[in-house]
Amino acid sequence: MLRTEVNVRFGVTGHRVLPPGIADHAMDHWRRVLPTGAALFGVSSLADGADQLFATHVLASGGTLEAVLPWPDYAGSLTADGSRARFEDLVRAATTVITLPCETPSDQGYLAAGQALVDRCDHLFALWDGLPARGLGGTADVVAYARFRGCPVTVLWIEGVHRD
Repeated sequence: MLRTEVNVRFGVTGHRVLPPGIADHAMDHWRRVLPTGAALFGVSSLADGADQLFATHVLASGGTLEAVLPWPDYAGSLTADGSRARFEDLVRAATTVITLPCETPSDQGYLAAGQALVDRCDHLFALWDGLPARGLGGTADVVAYARFRGCPVTVLWIEGVHRD
């Protein structure tokens, strides 16, 4: 059961490239189950794909956004069309931005950011195909950490949909 009382922090993890239908599926779910306005508090690392989708939903619903970034120049790792501009807009809109002390881009930085995000939320949404991570700090690793910590996880995926 999804906890929706006041002061619940919702986090997100997920794939950077979402196959057709997954974004709409997630948005429909969030519109149905999440509070709106000041009652909505979202935590995201603002990567392209799932992270930016959730952060945009939080802000469009009048909620509060907190960003957890793995290193100072994280924007440089965003390669999808328009993702860097969206990232900058979301950072400006975030109430709090936490930047981890990783000096250079690395898988360890991704893992640390995913773990810090889980540590800051009460419920995690995962836009995840259920497969192992393609690199350290991937979605599967963040989901495994959340489950280890006892943080409830809602996986949002459509059976039969595959990533490239």
